[in-house]
Amino acid sequence: MEHVPSLSIDGKYPFLSSIDSPEDLKKFKPEELQKVADECRYYLIDVIAENGGHFGSSLGVVEMTVALHYVYTTPQDKIIWDVGHQAYIHKMLTGRKDLMHSNRKYKGLAGFPKMSESPHDAFGTGHASTSISAAAGLAAARDLSGSNEKIIAVIGDGSMTGGMAFEAMNHLGDTKSDVLVVLNDNQMAIAPSTGGLKNYLVNISLNKTYNKVRKFIWDSLSLFNNELGETAKHAVHKIEDGIKAALTPGAFFEALGFRYFGPIDGHDTEKLVKAFKEMHELPHPKLIHVITTKGKGFKPAEDNQSKWHASSGGFDITTGKSLKKPIHVQPPKYQDIFGGALTELAEKDHRIVGITAAMPSGTSLDIFQRAHPDRFYDVGIAEQHAVTFAAGMAAKGFKPFCAIYSTFLQRAYDQLIHDVALQKLPVVFAIDRAGLVGEDGPTHHGSFDLSFLQPVPNLVIMAPKDAGELRNMICTASLYNDGPVAIRYPRGVCSGTNPDQGFESIGIGKSEIIRDGSSIAVLAIGTMVNRSLEAAEILAKEGIDTLVANMRYLKPLDTLLINDIAQRHEKIVVIEENSIIGGLGSAVNDYLQKQGFSNRLLTIGLPDAFVTHGSMNDLYRLLKLDAENISRQIGRFHNGGIVMEENDSAQNTIRTDRLA
Repeated sequence: MEHVPSLSIDGKYPFLSSIDSPEDLKKFKPEELQKVADECRYYLIDVIAENGGHFGSSLGVVEMTVALHYVYTTPQDKIIWDVGHQAYIHKMLTGRKDLMHSNRKYKGLAGFPKMSESPHDAFGTGHASTSISAAAGLAAARDLSGSNEKIIAVIGDGSMTGGMAFEAMNHLGDTKSDVLVVLNDNQMAIAPSTGGLKNYLVNISLNKTYNKVRKFIWDSLSLFNNELGETAKHAVHKIEDGIKAALTPGAFFEALGFRYFGPIDGHDTEKLVKAFKEMHELPHPKLIHVITTKGKGFKPAEDNQSKWHASSGGFDITTGKSLKKPIHVQPPKYQDIFGGALTELAEKDHRIVGITAAMPSGTSLDIFQRAHPDRFYDVGIAEQHAVTFAAGMAAKGFKPFCAIYSTFLQRAYDQLIHDVALQKLPVVFAIDRAGLVGEDGPTHHGSFDLSFLQPVPNLVIMAPKDAGELRNMICTASLYNDGPVAIRYPRGVCSGTNPDQGFESIGIGKSEIIRDGSSIAVLAIGTMVNRSLEAAEILAKEGIDTLVANMRYLKPLDTLLINDIAQRHEKIVVIEENSIIGGLGSAVNDYLQKQGFSNRLLTIGLPDAFVTHGSMNDLYRLLKLDAENISRQIGRFHNGGIVMEENDSAQNTIRTDRLA
């Protein structure tokens, strides 16, 4: 992170302003910690109201975060925050409170824990269900090296529904290593949690008989821990184990090798401190079940937890009402075009089902859910299961549309290959958030999907240039039964045609020339089509007559069109919002080489690097993917000069020159 100006909070938050590290927090008395927590919550509301960011999750873990840092000593002790969007209070307490205004901005704080940002960020996160695995690895390294730090994994917000969490618990329980898992149970992911685990945890929290007995036993252990002999302690623990097995599903965690404690109130700071002190002394795997409220302390967020999972900022800190000027004509989002089009098609095609992995609102499949609830499936944060579940439905004659963010589809790559493509099952992958996503940064950019999908046999890969083309691609995919289809589209609002138009099937592998020209040819796909048209207009003023082709398909390539262009243009430019390695540019280059063409080729795309966070405009300018910089690169290539400066940090072009 480059230097950004600090913002002093002295005066308004007297407790918080005195905390520059967790060591400062430890100077407070236990009864003062709730005041610290209150100030953290109010400061978070102020920051998000002004700048935006993830909101409800961090509001729900304020007291928990204060208590953890009060009992444990970071960075020596390691706290891993699952997903990490709930780590804002953690950042405030670990020396970054004066930089919170820069959160998720270009050159500012990252929106997730990041090891290079602070030694207090023990492990970088951004995807769900990874914390327990990372904690197990850190603990194994600790045990081998002979050190004695404590390892804590904070998991919640639906992450426990991910299979990786259970794989990690199954292994960790067997190792007997000293790790604390804090289960932050707010019964929510972005949308309400689904599945058996949700009901399982609810049963624990509502079992009054168990909770009364558990409280008595736990209090007794705390009271007599130093006075009981080992035999008596063992007997008390055996009694506790028997009662747990008889009265609560918490025995499941015990069966995995964890000592289970809870549930406890996640908004009672003193109880949390007491509980974490108890956990500190237990030298084996343990899980403490903490009940929290997502959005705690901000009534609009408590009342509508899905809406306030994150905010773009600009709202009243009391009412939650937007302070931004209303936009009279709001263009539709790509995700809404997808949700609406699929809902329409499903009215006539009863084979169509919608599947998501805990993202009904994020993918706009909630539109489909409201219209066709019996054909909608939210499988939880379980992308691997979602894909094979879709394969099973396809094998029985249904037409599953599996909507997953590009960055999360990476987690189900094996299932896509082995369970879907190998068997030529007609599953449609609606790949949302393809390309850059802005403020969420490198953990969420969809930089690689064209690259990792291109080698997969039997797979059709499409990318629309605008709303109307997305609708037509969804229609085309619904009619295609010879194998799987992937449609990748970006985050944000659409450009171009009327989203309420009818449907028209697009021929598989058919692209189009949307601007003819004789000087140089540009092959663009997806979001870069309209950018290329803008660049072509700039180039026209310089006397460079530019052809622009909307490729539509990465696979199968429109080889007839490529042949025609290659015969008419010596120089070809490929532009894509995907890694320059393995995407459309690579496919075109491979084809030209195999066919013996001698054209000179320039590929412009995302660099061979993890792209930082920031606004979309900042990132496009940084990577030289805005129309002005695209035109400049094409102009240099056309004129035979250097395309990029040698010291340019973007590194987002590949130039291939061949000899006839």
